[in-house]
Amino acid sequence: MRILARILLNGVGLWAAAALLPGLHWEGGLLYLLVAGFVIGLINVFVKPIVSALSCPLLILTLGLFYLVINGAMLWLADLLLDKFHIDSFLWAIAGGLFLGVFNLLLKPLVEAKED
Repeated sequence: MRILARILLNGVGLWAAAALLPGLHWEGGLLYLLVAGFVIGLINVFVKPIVSALSCPLLILTLGLFYLVINGAMLWLADLLLDKFHIDSFLWAIAGGLFLGVFNLLLKPLVEAKED
């Protein structure tokens, strides 16, 4: 159930990012947003840790600001994998990654159940 909530959160975050940021575009219905949320979740689970580990020196050098570039790259990868999701430039991908990161940070406590 928690995984479905995370997929839904990613889909809603993608919808909000596309609505607020003019460089992010998606076509399709709600089902496509769920598929896009699933793809973004898979990228964050499998690809992002590897990229973060390989870019550890840059993360240390920039005091963690390179995470913005990593988040943008993960969103750019989602753009390459999804046909109906388009990002105009890499700067918009970084802005979208920042938006999705903040969105997930703010709404994650509402979705996850507390474990006692």
